[in-house]
Amino acid sequence: MLTRQAVIDPASPHVGGRIDRLVQELVGGARSHVTGLFDHDCVTLNGQPMQETGWRLAAGDRVEVRFEANRRYSPRSKPRPHRGFVVVHEDHDLLVVDKAPELLTVPTDRGERYTLVDRVGEYVRRSGGGRGAFAVHRLDRGVSGLLVFAKSPNIEQLLRDQFAARKPERRYVAIVAGRLKADTGAFRSYLATDKALNRYSTDDREIGQLAVTHYRVLERLADTTLVEVWLETGRRNQIRVHFAEAGHPVLGDPRYQAAAARHRQWPYERIALHAQTLGFEHPVTGRRMQFESRLPAELVQFVNLSRSRAESGDAASETPPAGASPDARRAQRRRGKGKRR
Repeated sequence: MLTRQAVIDPASPHVGGRIDRLVQELVGGARSHVTGLFDHDCVTLNGQPMQETGWRLAAGDRVEVRFEANRRYSPRSKPRPHRGFVVVHEDHDLLVVDKAPELLTVPTDRGERYTLVDRVGEYVRRSGGGRGAFAVHRLDRGVSGLLVFAKSPNIEQLLRDQFAARKPERRYVAIVAGRLKADTGAFRSYLATDKALNRYSTDDREIGQLAVTHYRVLERLADTTLVEVWLETGRRNQIRVHFAEAGHPVLGDPRYQAAAARHRQWPYERIALHAQTLGFEHPVTGRRMQFESRLPAELVQFVNLSRSRAESGDAASETPPAGASPDARRAQRRRGKGKRR
């Protein structure tokens, strides 16, 4: 078994670069061989298994590749693209699904086709479970997690009445930029919409809708915060707008404080926001229903790698403060400089 290692120096050209390119430099071979190394768990980053070939490296990262010298590592066959959702619960009246982030829940004014409501409706009709699906609430494109759909207009209205009365429980997990100071907090504002369909807070109740967002800090990471969020109201883009206006946009958000929402360790084309908990009363039986969704792999991996960097002395802690002397910076580079072996 051979081992190749590298520690990323702050001055290295690999800072901000893809991890698979470094691995190819370390072991040689074709791109398919390098992809196979990731697929067969041969690559670790800061001690954690890494399968994301496009992961962006940061100063201080430790990359290790363990492999058999004479073995050809072929990429594993990838599963066929799924339909964009997983059925969590289904009965005669409704179904709860776990939405993939790349889908719109419902069409916009542009009339997009094959959105989540279309796909769920097709599933219901093909399975013989009803005439179609009726959206009760929605999640933004880029956001994953739990949604309930009705199988008839009557059930749709009964569920909508619950949401209008703020009865359902909706809890989210998000990773936001920066380190929140307060352990708990709430945002309360009136959300209005501009001509470009962006949402913003206003004091004018005539043009804005009341929006109330609560949060609790789950963990403060090096330069981000993992938070649990729950809603009193369910306005479009509510969570994203409130955190962005507070100076802590959700990672990966392309619309609200997009520049501050970028993070070199978040290469994904999605927002770091997941609808994890959904609770409501069944509109027919009256029974309380509660559903939980596992955190997506992207969020779990980001948190795990942030923790491992903190334990080993992450880039943020190793970087001299702004205004440090040239001697201090040179000393830091000597301490952090890594050699490939």
